[in-house]
Amino acid sequence: MLIIGITGTLGAGKGTIVEYLVNHKNFTHYSVRSFLTEEIEKRKMPVNRDSMVIVANELRARHSPSYVTDQLYFKAAESGNNCVIESIRTPGEVDSLREKGNFFLFAIDAPSQLRYERILLRNSETDNIDYVTFVQNEQREMNTSDPAKQNLRKCIEMADFVFENSGTIENLQLKVEEVLHQIDK
Repeated sequence: MLIIGITGTLGAGKGTIVEYLVNHKNFTHYSVRSFLTEEIEKRKMPVNRDSMVIVANELRARHSPSYVTDQLYFKAAESGNNCVIESIRTPGEVDSLREKGNFFLFAIDAPSQLRYERILLRNSETDNIDYVTFVQNEQREMNTSDPAKQNLRKCIEMADFVFENSGTIENLQLKVEEVLHQIDK
């Protein structure tokens, strides 16, 4: 079983990579966002980015820095299929998945204004924000010394492969395909 984790900045194209792996490479998708949304709804909280951060950080503090992705990994292991775990946010998640073997971390980034325009187009309930809030959310998630909180900068630094995504979807798919050929060797 091959496990690909996806990390990256808001609106950079994590979902686009996931769609490619699922639709063209038969990967099974496990989403941190979906996992957290279920927990948020159980708690009768509003489903937004603030709730996601609060719930994720609380779960990691209570259980372990890798708790959420560990739960997704256990589901993936039961299936035995190649899988992609989307939205890796803490170094502890990266370390835990690496320990399980046959894991590669993909990171993706793009210029902030382009990423903001993309989140407006996808019109998700967690992305209905102005540009200032977008930048503030990203800054909040980029660095911390608390292992239970998001540290995207460190996760991106830990990535095996980093994709710059300011081009077309087709260009990104070609980059992903090149990396898959490297992994397969």
